[in-house]
Amino acid sequence: MMMEVMKQHYLKLTQPMPPTPIIGKSSPIRSQEDQVHSITAGLIEQSSFPRLDTFTLWVTGNLIRVLASALHKTLIGDHCCKSSQVLVFQNCLHLGFGCDLIMATRLQFENSCDVGVFSKLTNAYCLVAIGGSENFYSTFEAELADAIPVVKTSIAGTRIIGRLCAGNKNGLLLPHNITDQELQHLRNSLPDQVVVQRIDERLSALGNCIACNDHVALTHTDLDRETEELIADVLGVEVFRQTIAGNILVGSFCAFSNKGGLVHPHTSIEDLDELSTLLQVPLVAGTVNRGSEVIAAGMSVNDWTAFCGSDTTATELSVIESVFKLREAQPSAIVDEMRKSLIDSYV
Repeated sequence: MMMEVMKQHYLKLTQPMPPTPIIGKSSPIRSQEDQVHSITAGLIEQSSFPRLDTFTLWVTGNLIRVLASALHKTLIGDHCCKSSQVLVFQNCLHLGFGCDLIMATRLQFENSCDVGVFSKLTNAYCLVAIGGSENFYSTFEAELADAIPVVKTSIAGTRIIGRLCAGNKNGLLLPHNITDQELQHLRNSLPDQVVVQRIDERLSALGNCIACNDHVALTHTDLDRETEELIADVLGVEVFRQTIAGNILVGSFCAFSNKGGLVHPHTSIEDLDELSTLLQVPLVAGTVNRGSEVIAAGMSVNDWTAFCGSDTTATELSVIESVFKLREAQPSAIVDEMRKSLIDSYV
């Protein structure tokens, strides 16, 4: 059935355009791209595909590409502009399934979708927990290795590193129970400009208590005054004691970069406005991992890429890519800017 529908629409595409009448009311001339867009929309409308996401979307998109290529060769030959099949493929993905090319990556850590628990991502480095699968590490390295180091580590003998540390491009804060070997390993592995600091704080799950980008940090309301000063000094940020939708674990219920942020879905409009004013970035209330409110546990993000749990839906991904401006991001430009600022600071 699908092949028949595609065949009909491709044959329509190859029909010559009727000449514009000279007398009487003229019909508008449509470009080939407009024709392809219209035909693809009709193709999706007539097909029996449901709304798809995750792996099914990828498989279906590739199936459409293969079918388009085969039909192009068998039915059209070289007489039709080859870009037409590309346009059909792109339109099938966009019109049929409600998304564009994916800029955020979905993955798992040993069958867990809480990738933010087992990783920590900033603009200067990425930490990943030891003991994961090779696929988990290769996903991070494929996206990041050309720009920033990807470091495998544990903290206090555990793998929940994303919940135990907090950091940005300027520094990394670690709990008091991290071992000396782990601390030395991180200092040896991270860039020289990153300050690695152990903090003697009662609330040792720093990742749950601190949310930050390169300019501002939101913290648990009960953190010690000395800890607050260390956060400001090591990370080079302004510090604000805040709650997110009434939750004191600000590090768990929001994630933000220098471009945007995602917060707990029950955050009120007033709170969103207040937080957005503090952070000076656009914020959106949303979820990850098919409705999970624990934002930071389900994703890791920096200024040019994001990693989400494999349960994250296409709609959630679209929100993430939009608010974090991932489609506009250029990692090389961001890293170059960081290097220039570092050189300037030394000069």
